Amino acid sequence: MDRPVVCIVGRPNVGKSTLFNKIVRKRIAITEDNPGVTRDRIYSEAEWLNKYFTLIDTGGLEPEAEEIIPTHIRQQVEIAIESADVILFIVDGMEGVTSTDRDIANMLRKSGKEVLLVCNKIDTKGVSDQIYEFYELGLGSPIAISAEQGLGIGDLLDEVIKHFPEHKDIEYDDEHVKIAIIGKPNVGKSSLINNILGEDRVIVTDIPGTTRDAIDTYFTYGEDKYIFIDTAGLRRKRSIFEKVERYSVIRTLTAVDRSDICVLVIDATEGVSEQDTKIAGYAHDNGKGLIIAVNKWDLIEKETNTHLEFEKDIRNKLSFISYAPIVFISAKTGKRVDRLFQLLKVVNNNINLRISTGVLNDIISEAILLSQPPSDKGVRLKIYYGTQVGVRPPKFLIFINKKELMHFSYQRYLENQIRKYFGFDGTPIQFEFKEKGE
Repeated sequence: MDRPVVCIVGRPNVGKSTLFNKIVRKRIAITEDNPGVTRDRIYSEAEWLNKYFTLIDTGGLEPEAEEIIPTHIRQQVEIAIESADVILFIVDGMEGVTSTDRDIANMLRKSGKEVLLVCNKIDTKGVSDQIYEFYELGLGSPIAISAEQGLGIGDLLDEVIKHFPEHKDIEYDDEHVKIAIIGKPNVGKSSLINNILGEDRVIVTDIPGTTRDAIDTYFTYGEDKYIFIDTAGLRRKRSIFEKVERYSVIRTLTAVDRSDICVLVIDATEGVSEQDTKIAGYAHDNGKGLIIAVNKWDLIEKETNTHLEFEKDIRNKLSFISYAPIVFISAKTGKRVDRLFQLLKVVNNNINLRISTGVLNDIISEAILLSQPPSDKGVRLKIYYGTQVGVRPPKFLIFINKKELMHFSYQRYLENQIRKYFGFDGTPIQFEFKEKGE
């Protein structure tokens, strides 16, 4: 997908993420008064006047900073600028020009890209005269907006789409499979994304919680189109102290909600934790395709059947997602990452798989012959017929005589019989039971 790319840059706390959220019309980037909240490049699809483009939010730029996180942020912004067709340089209209603004302006002029100077926090006519001092940055006429109030956003976007290259594709495209990379902090989710993309797309350090936002990245593997969503790691509730980190947990759950398939990354050196169970449970309950990726497998000393023992432990602790395939990988070396893509293709096919009503009822009839349905007080469960009513995940509507007679164990038996014929690897199966005539 060769869609126009618009990148938002600026120093910390000038309203970049607020503008990002306003343009994409949903709360994706974390907005908080603390500088440096947005650390990675955050991607989202956006639209204005039926023209579609990719919008990138970036961390606050401090060009001369040498601390590890600001240095990484600068590298992220440089990569975003390189890929951008239009750059929105956000400045604070209330504060006026700062030395950091001047440094960023110099950096942008050297990029040779289309740059629009956006003067934010102009929410009253009385302060609009202050924007004239920004002409000294040498980037043309400032565009006055208030991201918080939503003022001037339309005029800004009118100007943005004027600068789109003619060869770019601005039509709507929904062919991408959405993949959420989930797991607790510091298990290698961002490293996996970076290995797949072949670039430092997401900040990776040994500091837990480096990734705070859910970040979308478009990627094509062969003929398959994906959107990878890197998420902040879910911590135990008692470990969540900052308000920003609470937002990150919400963002992770939202990423799961809007994904098609979740890749649960587990640290091979630590094994399955209680937190892994909770994360997997949320994805399962929401009907998402699931793959378990055991990362850092290169750090494990191998003996005969080591991976079989590890897999047995996973199946024991995550028995409720026994349908999820397991792959042992190293995000650091790239070992078996290609196998992950093979599984993504299989799981995507399975979450969209449909069974004809005739074949489904043949399976149900055979299941009843092999194991009689349960009974209670002389009344036996009768299954009249079933039909598939949905995909993502596959959902089956079964008509019966009495709901109270459908025990969970028999529902699981029916599920196993369906899986015996169609597999459905990587996807949960959902059932809805209705009494005849209901």
